[in-house]
Amino acid sequence: MKSFGKTAKISSLAALISLSSAANAAQLNIVEASDWGGAHSNYPASKAIDGTTQWESRWAAYDSGSEVNLVLDLGEVKNLNYIKVAWGRGDQLSNRFEIRTLANGSSNTWTKVYSGNSSGSSAQLETYDFDDIQARWVRIKVFDNTAGSDWTNIMEVQAFGDDSSSGSGGSDFDLDASKAPSSNFDLLDWYLSIPLDEGDGYATSIKENELAASYEDDFFYTGSDGGMVFYTPVKGYKTSENTKYVRTELREMLRRGDTSKSTSGAENNWAFSSISSSDQGDFAGIDGTLKATLAVNHVTTTSSNNEQVGRIVVGQIHAQNNEPIRLYYHKLPNNSKGAIYFAHETSKSDGGDETWYNLLGSMVSSSGSLNSTSNPSDGIELDETFSYDITVNGDDLIVTISQNGSQLAQKTVDMPGSGYDDASNYMYFKAGIYLQDNTSEDDDYAKVTFYELSNTHDNYNH
Repeated sequence: MKSFGKTAKISSLAALISLSSAANAAQLNIVEASDWGGAHSNYPASKAIDGTTQWESRWAAYDSGSEVNLVLDLGEVKNLNYIKVAWGRGDQLSNRFEIRTLANGSSNTWTKVYSGNSSGSSAQLETYDFDDIQARWVRIKVFDNTAGSDWTNIMEVQAFGDDSSSGSGGSDFDLDASKAPSSNFDLLDWYLSIPLDEGDGYATSIKENELAASYEDDFFYTGSDGGMVFYTPVKGYKTSENTKYVRTELREMLRRGDTSKSTSGAENNWAFSSISSSDQGDFAGIDGTLKATLAVNHVTTTSSNNEQVGRIVVGQIHAQNNEPIRLYYHKLPNNSKGAIYFAHETSKSDGGDETWYNLLGSMVSSSGSLNSTSNPSDGIELDETFSYDITVNGDDLIVTISQNGSQLAQKTVDMPGSGYDDASNYMYFKAGIYLQDNTSEDDDYAKVTFYELSNTHDNYNH
């Protein structure tokens, strides 16, 4: 049920590119290489990890009409990021293959992490990137090649990841990778939208009680490091006919599963303390803070539209009709880092006015148009963990970006003229992925992993 989150969706050409995880990963020691038969006696599996890419020092295996398997032993479980392979005659033919991994030696269940073809245009090491996974053994399963030969030749294989047995990411946050997200996070305050047809042509909503009862699917699941993973494809069902984009996103529900309270009622939502004090008692909470620690793992890359490609919303405050804040992460394909900025929308029934604010980078103008496409030197790379804090205190909207306990950026928006100071406006937080790209290829996608998520309000107890 997690195939979308586990299988890399990159072409053989893109596989040649070291993605951002490559910049941070260490080369792992491969203790032993073996195969499942068919190897030439002069070219055993050990030749594939001897540190050379000479033709005389290769693994060569033969199997007519079937497949051959090269198995790598890392010695102990590591956090594996990607594999590099130098193919024999790789500049003359393309090999069709899979990469599978195994963490537990007592299990025979291998996880497929990559499926594709070598480029056919390079004899050098090619990079095959996939979602980070805990693994001790790596198996390269080769089916055939474009030359029609029954021989497979691999010159050298290298593995990259976290060179410690404990891995990274969720281990810092006391998360259990064997359990559903609701075991690591309090999800009774949320419902989930996923981009599958609910039966009416719109996205499916997983309400609080079901979500909190160990719910997982292809779009929402626990990652190999224990983090809460959101996966959103470009093509999918939307929440309404007025929405342009697909989302996999949590919506705050302060009723905590009490369905006698309506979704849109004051008792399920919160308000700013700038409303009349006589109305504040009607709401489940007043003012609020949304805190999250997360890593953006993948953004769309296949559109030529710079205003959309690589852009997602990772946190929001939504009002009855408008959005006091949408917090964006935006990385262009040729940049190594992503910018972070937000939009503040005023309250109007027919759509409010928006003002945009840069936090990391200077990507947008105050009107929201693209101001710069250069790589933001102070931006955040893919797979790099950071935190955000969205706080409302009366008329103050305060947005903070931090990393490892150090503040990177902060902006306060003064909101007395924004129109949210009356009791007709109820508020709720949103977190996850609200994809902002509908021009990339249908199978392109965004993926984000949350390691911490909390929502607090005055006068709210649960």
